[in-house]
Amino acid sequence: MSRLTHVRGGPYAPPVPAHELTAVSADGARIHVEVHGAEHAPAVVLVHGWTCSTAFWAAQIRALSGAYRVIAYDQRGHGRTEAPLEPAGYGTRALADDLEAVLAATLAPGEPAVLVGHSMGGMTLMAAAGRPGVREHAAAVLLCSTGSSRLVSESTVVPLRAGGLRTRLTRRVLGARAPLGPVTPLARRALKYATMGPGSAPERVEVCARIVHTCPRVVRYRWAHVLDELHLDAGLGELTAPTAVIAGTADRMTPFVHARRIAAALPHCLGLTELTGVGHMTPVEAPEVVTGRIVELADTYVVRDRKRGLGREMEREGA
Repeated sequence: MSRLTHVRGGPYAPPVPAHELTAVSADGARIHVEVHGAEHAPAVVLVHGWTCSTAFWAAQIRALSGAYRVIAYDQRGHGRTEAPLEPAGYGTRALADDLEAVLAATLAPGEPAVLVGHSMGGMTLMAAAGRPGVREHAAAVLLCSTGSSRLVSESTVVPLRAGGLRTRLTRRVLGARAPLGPVTPLARRALKYATMGPGSAPERVEVCARIVHTCPRVVRYRWAHVLDELHLDAGLGELTAPTAVIAGTADRMTPFVHARRIAAALPHCLGLTELTGVGHMTPVEAPEVVTGRIVELADTYVVRDRKRGLGREMEREGA
């Protein structure tokens, strides 16, 4: 498991959850889950990306947990969820299995929720879009800075023209087996260049660097291999819940072309929010925008539906 060395103070320090639990996935993997906020409040589920953890959502959890029940979990191998011992434990099926297990462990049957995925978390939602255990809960979806295919060939982390050489070099960079080492000034600059916008504040770079550098080396490169071979375009067609998309124009990991393609392919797209000058780490770089979009979705598709359900129940009792 990762050593948790996230920041200890300020808006990006992870809040203490109301309670924690373990969800058991289809292959027996034990998934660490945190629940924040009141037990019966409208639900929001946060799914983090590659090399991150629940700590990545600190700003959203802090802002949302007063009015919503916020559920966040560590993807396998990240944070406090143990890493699979074999390469077969890594893949999009495992991502979908884990999400289903978390929803089953935290939501009542049929309970609506807003599902939010960043980067590999968005890919998790695409991979699980056709699962009955996901569809019964997905009142609305928010996809942040993600892609469904061609991740390596379209990444601009390596500053070369698109083509075979850039693809090969990008594959080596993203799938490198070398340890990241401590968070040094050079490491911060490299992470900022690859994953964040040029105007990102130093404290936000620090937050992301501390989280990313805790990801174990083997977990990082095995998931990189999965992302290199990603083919989830078909999953977009099965993502039938109302879905909003957010992406930054300075994203090198999943350039803005991915967001446009996703928005065009979704059966029920609620629009694409374009964040000028923002990089890949949108929930940290633009926390107010991401949180605001979650609130809009929750109030429209979860709170409203809960009120309608309560009204119907009262009508039946009155009859």
